[in-house]
Amino acid sequence: MYIIQKNLNRLSNYQPTFFLDPKEQNELKRKLKKDEYKVFKPFNDSEKVIFYIDEEPEVILYEIKSKQELRHQDILGTMYSLNISPEMFGDIILYDGRYFIYVLKLFQNYFEMNFTKVRNSSVELVSLDISYLEDYERDYEEIELIVSSERIDTVISSIIHSNRNVIKDKIKDKEILLNHDLLKNNSYILKSGDVFSIRKFGKYKYVGIIKSTKKDNYIVKCLKYL
Repeated sequence: MYIIQKNLNRLSNYQPTFFLDPKEQNELKRKLKKDEYKVFKPFNDSEKVIFYIDEEPEVILYEIKSKQELRHQDILGTMYSLNISPEMFGDIILYDGRYFIYVLKLFQNYFEMNFTKVRNSSVELVSLDISYLEDYERDYEEIELIVSSERIDTVISSIIHSNRNVIKDKIKDKEILLNHDLLKNNSYILKSGDVFSIRKFGKYKYVGIIKSTKKDNYIVKCLKYL
């Protein structure tokens, strides 16, 4: 609740919010009228956006260069190890074998001084024009699964090839997020557009049922983030 109030206060002072994840966006929208704010999206499919009133926020786009192969989870882990709050940076993008990240300009100095390594690999930050990736479209791997229901534990069991008891343990160990919150209900029925992530298995967007099978099962589609 503190995060929402903080960003509401910024808007009331005609300052842009910080980066908002989808859950925070929905909470903030419930407290605002549609004509009270604008939305800054670095690219069409941005998950993290900024609300503002008059002037667009100042955001820097960096390419993260390294002689070693990088991974999304390692970049994100480095951000957290440096105590960098998620509200200070936007989406981390893999495009054409290269990694990019959006960062608030007010955070530029700290980021450039401290983000020098990802795990044991030295990295170089190259500032790019903010419009460099404006036409970027996120890549997904399409996955089709045969399941008995749209329950989240059933779908995840099919993805990771484990039984539902394993999923219960993962929920207990806080290894599954649903729409940016810890999953608490293993019987939740997935809806089109729901996003869930499984530690060590990746992040997915649920599309929905494609068709039924002759044995009263369903073929469902998920999109795995790449």
